[in-house]
Amino acid sequence: MEKGLISVDRWAEGSQAYFLTNLHTDHTQGLSSTWAMAPIFCSRVTAKLFPFKFPNFNLSLLRVLDLGSWHSLSLISPSTGSKVTVQVMAIDAYHCPGAVMFLFRGEFGCMLNTGDFRWEKNCERAKLAKGMLLNALKDDAVDVLYLDNTYCNPTFQFPPREVAAKQVADIISSHPDHDIVIGIDTLGKEDLLLHISNALNIKIWVWPERLQTMHLLGFHDIFTTDTSLTRVRAIPRYSFSINTLEGLNRMHPTIGIIPSGLPWVVKPFEGNGKLFHSLLTSGYNRSKVSSKGGKQNDKSNGNLESVKRFHKYVYSVQYSDHSSYLEIEEFIKLVQPTSIKGIVSSSSCNVDPFYYFGRICGINQPSQKLDNEHQTFGTGGYTGIEKKRKKVGRLGFYLSRVTVMRRGRKGIKLDEN
Repeated sequence: MEKGLISVDRWAEGSQAYFLTNLHTDHTQGLSSTWAMAPIFCSRVTAKLFPFKFPNFNLSLLRVLDLGSWHSLSLISPSTGSKVTVQVMAIDAYHCPGAVMFLFRGEFGCMLNTGDFRWEKNCERAKLAKGMLLNALKDDAVDVLYLDNTYCNPTFQFPPREVAAKQVADIISSHPDHDIVIGIDTLGKEDLLLHISNALNIKIWVWPERLQTMHLLGFHDIFTTDTSLTRVRAIPRYSFSINTLEGLNRMHPTIGIIPSGLPWVVKPFEGNGKLFHSLLTSGYNRSKVSSKGGKQNDKSNGNLESVKRFHKYVYSVQYSDHSSYLEIEEFIKLVQPTSIKGIVSSSSCNVDPFYYFGRICGINQPSQKLDNEHQTFGTGGYTGIEKKRKKVGRLGFYLSRVTVMRRGRKGIKLDEN
C-alpha cells in the first residue's frame, strides 16, 4: 500500500484516513480532543465511548463502521494524483468493548490488522467473528497479517476467560469475611465483573469515571460508587499496591486480585511499597519433566491450580483479553497469511511471529529472532520513559525501545511495499 493513504492506531500527520481498533490508551497516544487532521474510522461502541475519553472532540470527524459490512474509501494517490479505492471491513476482536479488527483490500492486495484480540476456541462470539472473516475473504488470500502477538510464545498458556472468571469468583467466595479489591483498567474486564456479580449475587464498587463508562455500555444496576453496598471493589490497576492493601488490612481483612494473562512475581518490596512485578522469561515454563524423561504440559482447567498467591494479600489469576499462544496458532491456521508482522513486542518474546508460525504460512519466509534494538512492530509495543522510534522494513514500521514496566503502543503506518 502506498504511503500517505491510511494509518491504524497511529496519530501522526501524513495520512488521508485513520483507523482506531480500540480505545485503550496505548492505541490512542497522540490522539486528542483537538484532532482535526482527517476522519477517524471506528466501531459503533468506540464512537459511543469516544466523547467521554476525548471531551469536546469534533464528532463530525468520526466514521462508524458496522461490523461485517464492506465500506469503500475514495482516496488520492500522493504519487500520481489518481483515485485509489480502498475497501475496509470491521470485525469483532473480542478484546474490550468496541475493539475491532480491520480487513483492507484493494489493488495493493489484502491486509488484516487484528489490533488487540482474543478468539477463544469454544466462544460463540468468536465463532461468529470467524465466520464473518471467512465469508469476507472467500477466495482472497491475506497478503499481510498485522498480528496481536502479545503472547506469541509457547510459555503463555492460560485458561479461557470463562474459566478464569470462575476462579476469581471462587477466591472471593472462599474469603467470606474479607473485603476484595480487583485491579482493572479504565476499559475492559467487564465480562469478569459481570460474572462475579451474577455468580455471587452482589453489586461491585467502581470509581466514578468507571461508573460512567459502565452506564454508557448499558450496565445500570450492577455497579455502584457506594462502598456500603458491597465488599467487592474494582479499582484502577495503577493504584493497586502492597501499601494500599496493608493499609486496608489495618482496618478490615482485605485481599487483592490481579486478573492478567501475564505471569507475575513479586520482587523485594521497595520504599514506595508498590507491588513490583515482571514478566517471567526463561524461568517461566508450564511444562514439567515427566518420570520418563520427557515433558508433560500442565493443562489449565477449572480448578485453582493456575491461580498464584504471590503475597499474603495478593492473588494473580490468568484472565486475559489477549489470545494465548495456542489461540494465536489456531488463528494463523485459519487465516493462512502470506506474511505476518507482529504489532507488539515484550521482553520475554523478542521473536518475529514467523519464528514460530512461518511453517503455517503460504510462502516460506526466513524466521528470525529479533535483536534488542528492533523489538516492536506494527500497532503496538512496550515503551518506557525512553521512546526511541526507528522506521525500518519495507512496509515502514515504527519501532520503539522496550521496558517491561509500561506499555505504550505506538501504531502502524502502512507504507509502500
